Amino acid sequence: MNTVSINFDTICAISSPPGIGGISIIRISGLEAFSIVEKIFSKSLEKVNGYQVIYGKIIENDQIIDDVIVTIFKNPQSFTGENIVEINCHGSSFIQQKILQLLIKNGARLALPGEFSKRAFINGKLDLSQTEAIADLINSKSKAAHEIAIKQLKGGISSELKTLRIKLIEFASLIELELDFSDEDVEFADRKHLNELIEYLINHIVQLKKSFQYGNAIKNGVTTVIAGRPNAGKSTLLNNILNENRAIVSSIEGTTRDTIEEIITINGIDFRLVDTAGIRNTKDEIEKIGVQKTLDKINQSSIVIYIYDSSLLSKNEVDNDLSKYIKNKVPCLVIANKIDLVKDYKEISEDHFPTSLINNNNLKEIKSLVHELFVKNNVQNESVVISNMRHFEALELAFKELLKVQKGLSNNIPGDLIAMDIRQVLQHIGTITGDISSDELLGNIFANFCIGK
Repeated sequence: MNTVSINFDTICAISSPPGIGGISIIRISGLEAFSIVEKIFSKSLEKVNGYQVIYGKIIENDQIIDDVIVTIFKNPQSFTGENIVEINCHGSSFIQQKILQLLIKNGARLALPGEFSKRAFINGKLDLSQTEAIADLINSKSKAAHEIAIKQLKGGISSELKTLRIKLIEFASLIELELDFSDEDVEFADRKHLNELIEYLINHIVQLKKSFQYGNAIKNGVTTVIAGRPNAGKSTLLNNILNENRAIVSSIEGTTRDTIEEIITINGIDFRLVDTAGIRNTKDEIEKIGVQKTLDKINQSSIVIYIYDSSLLSKNEVDNDLSKYIKNKVPCLVIANKIDLVKDYKEISEDHFPTSLINNNNLKEIKSLVHELFVKNNVQNESVVISNMRHFEALELAFKELLKVQKGLSNNIPGDLIAMDIRQVLQHIGTITGDISSDELLGNIFANFCIGK
């Protein structure tokens, strides 16, 4: 049940990026939006139809502040479900602030972060997952992140979860009905069908949870760790890919002691490249810390690029390194560097990509292989991808409760206990879409939004 409180006052904010620009947009939303704007606008809005654009002037005491274009959106056919006016003015900081002051003087107030989106949710224009997708869309930094946010904004997650929730509600209501007739020993809910439904829900939620690894990587950048022994060419690879001297390159072992991170976009996906300290046994305390950081980064990575000096290491030595340091089945691209120094190519495994980074060779192929490796190991057959940590946590809680329901059915526990667990599942799923929400939950979510959206 939605327990959100509603405030019907009229709000205003600058909706375009802060600073000076050619054009700025000031948005006003609320019951009094038209009447407030009329007080400072040269033309009447009383008989104006929705979705209409009007040219006029912002005026204060017969003095023209700016020539503007005003766009009208009448409730309920607007983003917030309320009357909305958007004032397109010149992007002068003075003009922006002056118009805001006039709006506030005539009855509006400054909007809080995310308040327009919050009102869209409260008024039923969007569900909670869709409003969160707005923030993801604004903050998207790659084509892939943009595509995920668009799908979520269109209701991909919502429709998926609401379908699951409706099916569960149907069975929950039948079990609740059984409790009302407990004295008559009747069974309204078919336990076989309920078991099948629970199994279906468990499998489906598992797939949604799996998609989070992909979605989160796309949203925040695919963590790609460049690892290997000292002087293998890790920093050279990073510098060559970035086309700048970002990391110090030296023949002295242990030069890189801390991680260096940079982001590069490959085929619409952001990859967070992490150059690490060379892996070796050392007595240097500072270098030891660097080596441990390397191992930690490998465990946290989505992809590992393991690079080695093909003129020094044998196949067995490379295999030993891979089995020792890359333990959590992280997708790995193995690069055999310094092949210009190799006399016998038989020592290089067919699975390893040969190159000579000092000659800046094969960079295009290496980037292509990194992209292919990520895509290959993150094939999404599902149209819905989870990219929000809050959604993932809610699904995890729903999953645990579903396991309880499944166990309870197999043990023939009383219907009231099963009903209790089902209600918990419904609650966790409901928090994703906002079917169940609170002022505290919404406050936490919309506090991270930008003002004006």
